[in-house]
Amino acid sequence: MKQAGAGQAGPWRRFALLAALVMGVTGGGLYLFIVTVDPWNILPFSPRLDRIPVTSNTRYTMPALAREARFDSAIIGTSTSRLMQPAVLGRGLGAHFLNMAMNSASPWEQSRELDAFLRAHPAPRIIMIGIDAAWCHPRPGSLSGPNRPWPEWMYGHPAWMGYLHMASLYALQEAANEFLWLAGRKAQRFGSDGYTSFVPPDSRYDPARVQAIFSRWAPPDNTPAPPGMAETPPPGMDLLADMLARMPATTLRVVWFPPASGFLHGTPGSVADARLRACRLGVNQVTAPRHDTLVLDFNHDTALTADRDNFWDPLHYRLPVALRIMADITAAITTGHVDDPAVDMPHAPTPP
Repeated sequence: MKQAGAGQAGPWRRFALLAALVMGVTGGGLYLFIVTVDPWNILPFSPRLDRIPVTSNTRYTMPALAREARFDSAIIGTSTSRLMQPAVLGRGLGAHFLNMAMNSASPWEQSRELDAFLRAHPAPRIIMIGIDAAWCHPRPGSLSGPNRPWPEWMYGHPAWMGYLHMASLYALQEAANEFLWLAGRKAQRFGSDGYTSFVPPDSRYDPARVQAIFSRWAPPDNTPAPPGMAETPPPGMDLLADMLARMPATTLRVVWFPPASGFLHGTPGSVADARLRACRLGVNQVTAPRHDTLVLDFNHDTALTADRDNFWDPLHYRLPVALRIMADITAAITTGHVDDPAVDMPHAPTPP
């Protein structure tokens, strides 16, 4: 019986060794494929290839773009800043912008993005920071951590650490997408300057559909604001002040409020109204002592924010509005004033 058992163990042992060998070779081959393609262009020893951003979560693509020498300016914010087009702004301002705005970016994430850009560009020309609900009404934990999966190993850590994070199905998926692009089998979806329009073509705008979106959107908090709420800046203004302070004196800082529909502003004296006024107060307190910061406010009650036809939903404006905003920002920087009634300029930089 012992001899029979020993004889039966032989084939199983050979099968186990063969299976381990196949899995090892396959796994090693897949890992070699991932680190060779290097989908996020982050590894120090990967071959020089004409890579593009392929990952929908731009938290993975921004570190590599932030290192590119062709950029000298950056746009930081949430989805409300994503329609700022580097090519349009750059043409008017003679700058080379990288749009680093990310969906639902927490203030902490925006600060880490700024760190990544400043490491590669110690003296940027212009840094734009969009102030919206992420700053005015921050989520719990958003001042000290990310809102979405965040590859901290890409931000400020030794590049070789990337090799420790490539053995994953996510990395394999994105390596396959990058490989398909390199092989000419996949169209580019995300812009190499960080800009990608996430709204439909303006020719498909349907007021009835947009009205239906507005009707389903959570209404603002129109309950009466507690006493003093409008005079109490939101938490996170210290983080904003620190971000502005980390930039060199030669950098023009642009702090701007992207427009949201007046639907979200709330009724006068409400919690929503007080929250926005408190945010303006906080930004003013941070920027007033500085002589290198331009503040532009598009998010107040004007004809632009009152007209729902300017928006796809209560939070996101249309491309023609984005062009109008970029023209106003360009005018404010180049001439020091803006004629558009849609923008308030409470603070302009002082010439040196």
